[in-house]
Amino acid sequence: MNFRCIALALGFVGAGTALNAHADLIFNVAAVSDYRARGLSQSRFHPAAQAGVDYTNGGLYLGAFASTIKWIEDFPGGGADYELDVYGGYAGELGGGFGYDLGFLRYIFPDNGLEPDANTTEIYAGLTYGVGKLKLSRTVSKNFLAIPDSGKSYYVDLSASLDLGDGYTLVPHAGYQFISGPYSGDASYADASLTLSKDFNGLVPSVSLFATNAERSFYMPGGGAKGDSRNLGRAAVVVGLKYNF
Repeated sequence: MNFRCIALALGFVGAGTALNAHADLIFNVAAVSDYRARGLSQSRFHPAAQAGVDYTNGGLYLGAFASTIKWIEDFPGGGADYELDVYGGYAGELGGGFGYDLGFLRYIFPDNGLEPDANTTEIYAGLTYGVGKLKLSRTVSKNFLAIPDSGKSYYVDLSASLDLGDGYTLVPHAGYQFISGPYSGDASYADASLTLSKDFNGLVPSVSLFATNAERSFYMPGGGAKGDSRNLGRAAVVVGLKYNF
């Protein structure tokens, strides 16, 4: 994993703290037994190391996230062994208990070597009410994650953050990933997850259950996986440990 790229992203975000003494900057490091994004394994069922930073100033936020991955190296010519995401946006109140969240997310896979390119940009809009959030993410780059002619893809998800008391949080989630273009029928899928975590003064262990109806014929590892043909969206329990500081 190239920590120099992570340091550059974190340094860019951190530079903003000098502009406003009331801004908040939180770093985190984590390890997970399997890196799942929208229900799909990005690390081919292997453990992953992760790091991130979040900067907030009122409703404005910026952030960066990095994780080790395997799926790109499993395809011919693929060369990225990590993912770096940068994001930002603005969240505010609408009144009556409702809120909004508008922003962008850029997935970066340095020197990924895939054709089409795996780098992807999304914009999103979220509506919150109480503990619940409904969010729509729309691809605005030419393709979504190296899937040809998929530039009109979108992801819609509904989640809640339930405070159970004594540091415990339960997060149910359901989503649908629509992939535009010629692979829509095979590539589009629904996912669901349930995550239980507990905060021990910044140290947060978690356990998650993931499930999808992703088609195995489309979402299986590439030829570099040495014969591994498991569905990357198969149901699984994932454990994690995160430290916020």
